[in-house]
Amino acid sequence: MIKFLIKGVIRDRSRSLFPLLTVLIGVMLTVFVHAWIKGVQNSFIDSAAKFSTGHVKIMSRAYAEEADQIPNDLAYIGVKGLLQELESEYPDLIWTPRIKFGGLLDIPDEQGETRAQGPVAGLAVDLFSENSPEKSILNLAGSVVSGGIPENPGEILISDEFANRLDIAIGETATLISVTMNGSMAVANFTVAGTIRFGVAAMDRGAMLVDLEDIQTALDMEDATGEILGFFQDFIYLDEKAEGLKAGFNARYSKETDEFSPIMSTLIEQSEIGDLMGMIKMFSGVILIIFVVPMSIVLWNAGLIGSLRRYGEIGVRLAMGESKGHLYRSMISESMVIGFVGSLLGTIVGLGIAYYLQTHGINIAAMMKNSTLLISDVMRAKVTPVSYIIGFFPGMLATLLGTSIAGIGIYRRQTSRLMKELEV
Repeated sequence: MIKFLIKGVIRDRSRSLFPLLTVLIGVMLTVFVHAWIKGVQNSFIDSAAKFSTGHVKIMSRAYAEEADQIPNDLAYIGVKGLLQELESEYPDLIWTPRIKFGGLLDIPDEQGETRAQGPVAGLAVDLFSENSPEKSILNLAGSVVSGGIPENPGEILISDEFANRLDIAIGETATLISVTMNGSMAVANFTVAGTIRFGVAAMDRGAMLVDLEDIQTALDMEDATGEILGFFQDFIYLDEKAEGLKAGFNARYSKETDEFSPIMSTLIEQSEIGDLMGMIKMFSGVILIIFVVPMSIVLWNAGLIGSLRRYGEIGVRLAMGESKGHLYRSMISESMVIGFVGSLLGTIVGLGIAYYLQTHGINIAAMMKNSTLLISDVMRAKVTPVSYIIGFFPGMLATLLGTSIAGIGIYRRQTSRLMKELEV
């Protein structure tokens, strides 16, 4: 019977072509949009983790309450001892201390007078330790535009856009004017070793990358750091694992009565990332519903038109003794064949587009010029195992709903009037 139905669908293109194209386009869009949303989500998580949050982050309790203001006067003191404990108790994570700071970067002329000056967002990381993971995490080797990575104390990297704006040359002296941990003015001279493009608009506007020990000296933060970031070895964020890690650490180390005791936060808890991830998941579900409902309506109308065109055929089959239930089920079977083929073809096309955008991406730098979000300028799709099957849900469901509703008319046919209808 199924073989017979398939032959009928293939031979009668008017019964299959339009519904097939409808399902194909709907499934293609579903697969592509799902892969695109996953890509945006992964890009945001990856960029936020590398540049700001880590998969988990340890701060002093006082610092954590005002973390958005970068209160280095509330930084955690005793970081060397804490790092040793972390590496011993949590060896399956990568731990790295960082200091965020702000200030003015002053570029003097030959007479030592200010030639150019601009606000800078600083990030101090461990650049010189043999086992430091920072060069890999921040992809410094692949991000340097001119010059090179600092090799000696007192050398810095600045964003290429910032360097061009202030006309800073490699090898020039740059003076950082900031505030120490104790609230007094800090002035320190550095040598520009190179310029860098992070690929994140918020960083590329005016970032400065410097070695951790240099900033600890400049800002009077000896054995202190604002943040200690933790990364899973495979650099894939797992919320349940991070939550378990946080619960165990805080139960042991964090004390509510001591505002300078360490406290751990997960990536999702920082900078309202959890709310953003929740919105993305909600949009994913809404998009599926949006595609299912219009496809169902279109296929319902297609089914009604098909039923009218096949009015005589249906009448003959009923007159020959075929039951209404069997006829109804056969039409649903036809639609499921069309739905499956359309879903398969739509999934193949959608995956093809998604794989292309996963490899090449789309540069949205022009849209992100004034953005403060830590998200890559190149957006890529992300094909996941779910991408291979997600299109079959709207494709099969819409086809089933459309035909089921349209086919109800079969039960309204009066057998007593069949011969009169067939005479016409």
